[in-house]
Amino acid sequence: MASQIFCSSSTKFLVLLVFSVLCSVSFSDVLPSPTAPVSPSTICKSTPYYSFCKAVLPSNNSSANVYDYGQFSIRKSLSLARKILSLIQKTLSNSSKLTITAVRALEDCLFLAELNIDFLLSTSNSVNTTTITLSTLQADEVRTLLSALLTNSQTCLDGLQAASSAWSVNNGLLTPLANDTKLYGVSLALFKAWVPKKKKLPPHPAKKQLAFRNGKLPLKMSSRNQAIYETVSRRKLLQAENDFVLVNDIVIVTQNGWGNFTNISAAVAAAPTNTNGTTGYYLIYITAGLYQEYVSIGSKQKYIMMIGDGINRTVITGNHSVVDGWTTFNSPTFAVVGQGFVAVNITFRNTAGPIKQQAVAVRNGADLSTFYSCSFEAYQDTLYTHSLRQFYRECDIYGTVDFIFGNAAVVFQNCNVYPRLPLSYQFNTITAQGKTDPNQNTGTSIQNCTIRAANDLASSNISIQTYLGRPWKEYSTTIYMHSFMDSLINPLGWAPWSGDFALNTSYYAEFNNSGPGSNTSGRVTWPGYHNNISSTNATNYTVGTFLLGDAWLPETGVPYTSGLI
Repeated sequence: MASQIFCSSSTKFLVLLVFSVLCSVSFSDVLPSPTAPVSPSTICKSTPYYSFCKAVLPSNNSSANVYDYGQFSIRKSLSLARKILSLIQKTLSNSSKLTITAVRALEDCLFLAELNIDFLLSTSNSVNTTTITLSTLQADEVRTLLSALLTNSQTCLDGLQAASSAWSVNNGLLTPLANDTKLYGVSLALFKAWVPKKKKLPPHPAKKQLAFRNGKLPLKMSSRNQAIYETVSRRKLLQAENDFVLVNDIVIVTQNGWGNFTNISAAVAAAPTNTNGTTGYYLIYITAGLYQEYVSIGSKQKYIMMIGDGINRTVITGNHSVVDGWTTFNSPTFAVVGQGFVAVNITFRNTAGPIKQQAVAVRNGADLSTFYSCSFEAYQDTLYTHSLRQFYRECDIYGTVDFIFGNAAVVFQNCNVYPRLPLSYQFNTITAQGKTDPNQNTGTSIQNCTIRAANDLASSNISIQTYLGRPWKEYSTTIYMHSFMDSLINPLGWAPWSGDFALNTSYYAEFNNSGPGSNTSGRVTWPGYHNNISSTNATNYTVGTFLLGDAWLPETGVPYTSGLI
């Protein structure tokens, strides 16, 4: 992020498309039937890139319908994603001629391009093998993956542009990347209507749930882990029995050598790959200690559960920053993209300090991921909720500038948010949400949380302006509900990014908050700000509706409230 500056088959699916997000005209008003032939000129009106869409879609098939164009756009997207990957690899092959900043930005792009191919393969499988209308869960997954494609491409572009001062940007790469982003936007618009109106789903049966009690796991021991149990009395390998969730394996990380590993990265490297939720978690118990290492959990390392000995007892720390030559994306102390990740009782820290600008403690791009009773500590850009679906419960988040940022669909529930003392010329902004396309199902929801000054800010006797957020990208989306806001919040509530950028297109909302900083009478008057939304609208950003959390959170054992508090 920028530094703070002052100034198929035509019968497979019942598909309805949105004609225009901005004017809210249903595409069904245009088509006589969702399976009827339609021209590219007509269907492209439902996308943000009309001219580009019309140029890309085939014009020589007079019988093509909505679904046919959707299938085509996915195939085209996959083909282009592979070309992008090849271009990035080719550019990196001449890395000796590039600055370290450019190389790191390209390495980020390589990582993200590989993720995009995986997402497109998964999406293609969903849309080509289903013979009936997608279920709510299937449709939400498709839209989530297509939303993440855009986020990944935009992250790559942002990184390359940030590195451009130290590198002559090659249009041979940037132009395909820009087209890549547009094509993903077309695909997302074409498939948005597959997502039915989200409904609260019933929770999983109790026998599949794992209940944390006072931050501890009531795990049932197997005989194989008797020795582990005797050493770590509250950590045991689970079997699939009533009131317990399945854990497939357990390893212990200790710094004194008596566990399985002496560092976290080694324990992660030993995790099985491409598992799924039915086979159980790979549980890593991290004993108390200060772990000075950079941990990365890859896309194939799924359903890993990490449990520490508590906030400020098990601490993972690093100090990478933009000032020291890292990109924002690769500055995290801890990064995860493996689906189904769960972390409990751990502090994640970046100690670079405010003078080093962007310095991330955690970057999370893991779908269906959960952090419970964890602490995130840094200054600018502390917690990068990069993409996909995420949930945080009873966590502490410390920072200064844009310290909760990214473009995930994320809910923070019962968390403590602590703005810290920034540099003398800075103000505090809690959120900087990065939605770039109106069809993405992303946003930041802060529910039943507490916002108070951190100790350094509270004791400083310095007047620091602190805002709830600012629009990093054009469709920035953030809502605060049922949260306590102390007096440090500026009466305006929200800060602009640059001039009038995104003030009309963003969506910022507050609902039933409390505390001296929650008074909305002096709030900004931007068209994108809403200070009196209905409970129905607020419900759209709750765990059960926004994340469809009732379908996956019970298996984590983490407590949560599905609807409004």
